[in-house]
Amino acid sequence: MADRYNIGSSGLTGPATRSAAVTPSDSVDLPNVSRALWVGGAGNVAVMLADDTSAVTFVSVAAGTLLPLRVKRVMATNTTATSLVAID
Repeated sequence: MADRYNIGSSGLTGPATRSAAVTPSDSVDLPNVSRALWVGGAGNVAVMLADDTSAVTFVSVAAGTLLPLRVKRVMATNTTATSLVAID
């Protein structure tokens, strides 16, 4: 299949090219730092951002929210949101 938009690195301003379902974990990082995090089911989302060493919790995130965050880990503790997808 031809991809006429594949002309090099898309950077942070271009469209994402990969995604992965997220299984929250307090000890395991995502395979790649995300460019954004999709929240399919409402709830709290606890994450460790790319350059941080401690987690922050986003409270009452609505279903269907795209969080523009560079996330390295989605924590199991305090995460109640569901259907999370890391976009890279």
